[in-house]
Amino acid sequence: MKENKIIGTAIALLIGLVNFGQNKMPYQLYTKEGKKTTYDKLLKAAEKNEVALFGEYHDNSIVHWLQLEFTKDLAQKKSLVLGAEMIEADNQKQLDQYLKGEINQKQLDSTARLWNNYKTDYKPLVDFAKEKNFRFIATNVPRRYASMVFKKDFTGLNDLTAEEKSWMAPLPIPFDINLPGYKSMLEMMGGHAGEKMPKAQALKDATMAHFILENINIGTIFVHYNGTYHSDNFEGISWYLKKNQPSLKILTIATVEQEDISKLEKENYTKADFILVVDKDVTKTY
Repeated sequence: MKENKIIGTAIALLIGLVNFGQNKMPYQLYTKEGKKTTYDKLLKAAEKNEVALFGEYHDNSIVHWLQLEFTKDLAQKKSLVLGAEMIEADNQKQLDQYLKGEINQKQLDSTARLWNNYKTDYKPLVDFAKEKNFRFIATNVPRRYASMVFKKDFTGLNDLTAEEKSWMAPLPIPFDINLPGYKSMLEMMGGHAGEKMPKAQALKDATMAHFILENINIGTIFVHYNGTYHSDNFEGISWYLKKNQPSLKILTIATVEQEDISKLEKENYTKADFILVVDKDVTKTY
């Protein structure tokens, strides 16, 4: 009898170990307080908001997969408008032509400035918008103007044409160097570029917020894909959205990578409403 009990215990332990191996996950979701949560809870929370800022690591395959699944599932509940940092505002015309079927992918490739990982990581989102007849907004400022701010400060934008200014947030751009994200960027630069580097970042953040606000529809959710640093800690895009429309309901998702995803590391607490922790070993897309 004792022998059978020992064998039974050994079998139970073996089954437990097998299940642990089979159930190993590449990611785990957490609340801002560091408590484990589920994808279903994330989805339900998103339904109650007007904007969802999905912060990503640009090369992370799990994040891109989850962005697409999140978008598809949310679209079953609400009508959506999609938008992304990865397409710049002066390419909106070409993007609209593609969505309407007026040009094909090859023509979009040749007429718009698409990121090198567009086909693997962002094309599925754009094609989903095309399939569902959702608008997809190119929210980012053309990079040449962010470079202009880095070289000449905000004053470098004053002499742009009306058309060029239409591709960015209205001037002058509000800027608060005391926001922790911009302050840490200034410290990382060692003061060599003064405030021009965080100001170039602020131009991007303000512009993305501007085009989100310009394209929100009543009863829809605007799902926006951006580098996580553009919305971490409820700053960046989120700060500009709230500054312009304080009552706006915004859900933020931050992405972090950890060696151990079973517990949220302290420095990643409060980065967003939901924190997506991805295993550091996950395959990169480039």
